[in-house]
Amino acid sequence: MSIWFAALLGLIQGVAEFLPISSSGHLSIFQNFFHMENVEESQMLFDVLLHLGTLAAVCIYYRKDVVDVVRELWGLCQGKKRKDKPNAPVQRLILLAIIATLPLVLAMLVDDVVEKLYASTLFIGIALLATGCLLYISDKVKPGNKDERNATWKDALAIGLMQVVAVLPGISRSGSTITASTLRGCKRDFAVRFSFLLSIPAIVGANILKISDALSAGIDKAMVLPCLVGVIVAGVSGYFAICLVKLLADKGKFGRFAYYCWAVGLLTIIATIIL
Repeated sequence: MSIWFAALLGLIQGVAEFLPISSSGHLSIFQNFFHMENVEESQMLFDVLLHLGTLAAVCIYYRKDVVDVVRELWGLCQGKKRKDKPNAPVQRLILLAIIATLPLVLAMLVDDVVEKLYASTLFIGIALLATGCLLYISDKVKPGNKDERNATWKDALAIGLMQVVAVLPGISRSGSTITASTLRGCKRDFAVRFSFLLSIPAIVGANILKISDALSAGIDKAMVLPCLVGVIVAGVSGYFAICLVKLLADKGKFGRFAYYCWAVGLLTIIATIIL
């Protein structure tokens, strides 16, 4: 793998992972139409490292929340020996994140079916159209006043179920979870923050099994530099993608991504029929 190709994949991963346009859908479209190398199968370690790059991006951007969560979890582990006072809002944030993450177990039951859909550009095109509709709806909904202090377990469960739907190629994880949050009456800034914080356990969970398989397959010394370049590009582009999403969501212009998804989805469907 060349350094330029590694950088390209890192850019696609970083940008599409956090922009509400479906990274899995875009990668599948490129692989199916342009016969690109399926990195997830041929370079498993590289694929895992790209995801770790985007994981680093969200952890750095939301470092205060991450530190607060880690500190609170450590305090809970200490029990009665704890010296500082419990942070109720952070505890509620942790509980909401756990509830929203649990439905992902359902995705494991249909993993084989979902894998087959990655080869169907027609399905991906239709899914991108659906993602566009979700984003458009998100902008039309009047934001509520819920955040980690007053959101309920039902809100978290609804967001988590949308995250399960987003395992389908072409359905954006960030777009579906942010839309679900706004529909449940959450503040826009909390909807974005909660969505990206949810990506941390989602990314970690999806790559735990892959890491052991990737390491057992061995490390190609020729891939060291491409891996390094890919990870850096994925991390940097992912960080700025988060900045862009937050900026547009705060201004109530999150739905502008809908037009992009509709355009790509329609072009994908037309190309599939013609070709």
